[in-house]
Amino acid sequence: MNRQIANRVFLGITWNKFEVKIMRPENALAASMFYDDREARKYTSNSHMMQIQSEMAERALELLALPEDESSFLLDIGCGSGLAGEILTEREHIWVGLDISQPMLNVAKERDVEGALILGDMGNGLPFRPGSFDGAISVSALQWLCYAEEKRQNPVKRLHRFFLSLYACLSRGSRAALQFYPDHPSQVELIMQQAMIAGFTGGVVVDYPESTRAKKIYLVLFTGGSCRLPVALTNECPQQNRVHYAKRSEIAQRNQSKKPLKKSKEWIMKKKVHARRLGK
Repeated sequence: MNRQIANRVFLGITWNKFEVKIMRPENALAASMFYDDREARKYTSNSHMMQIQSEMAERALELLALPEDESSFLLDIGCGSGLAGEILTEREHIWVGLDISQPMLNVAKERDVEGALILGDMGNGLPFRPGSFDGAISVSALQWLCYAEEKRQNPVKRLHRFFLSLYACLSRGSRAALQFYPDHPSQVELIMQQAMIAGFTGGVVVDYPESTRAKKIYLVLFTGGSCRLPVALTNECPQQNRVHYAKRSEIAQRNQSKKPLKKSKEWIMKKKVHARRLGK
């Protein structure tokens, strides 16, 4: 199916209302094909899209409940052009990003993101040593595993490999927060089932459940013991939401003022320290 068809909007009329159905990219092309050079550059030229991606990354990071004022080693699954990674860098975390799209990773490199970037298919399993990471986030990627991109692919097996390898590469007691867009409740059930089989506990956190546009779904997983799921954001607590985004803005401004000038001696030294921490 070509990109023109993939981007079409279909309008259906009922007796009571107009229903607009947009074809999802997961139903159109494989992720490695859909996110070509053109689509990859969209993510850094559309300010609205960048804002949404950044806000979801910030929320995913918040759901990890990491120790404050400490640098953690994190995994960004489906890192794309590095928008979520920039949030991790703002918080002074060290991170590794994995994505199936080389054009997306090329854009991330052009933007000079600070994480280590790896080309890979999460459905084949994550290629990391046991207990490597203090946490993992993902934004708008997990739902791709619910679709078979080739006849030989099995979504259940791909989800199984993904969650088994994710559980293995996380340190015990850590969390994963994965934002995704399910097409149907059965996909949520399938994803939860495979996560539990892999050894995780946890569940789904739905922010703004009553809002069609603002509603966001996060799978929050724990690697050790039984933990209480984080509280979802709602329209009934606007003060909480204002504090949430004000905190992010404050951190971004503080870290921006501390950034050394690119190519300066301080910048080069920081890059070397960063590379050593990644084991390069």
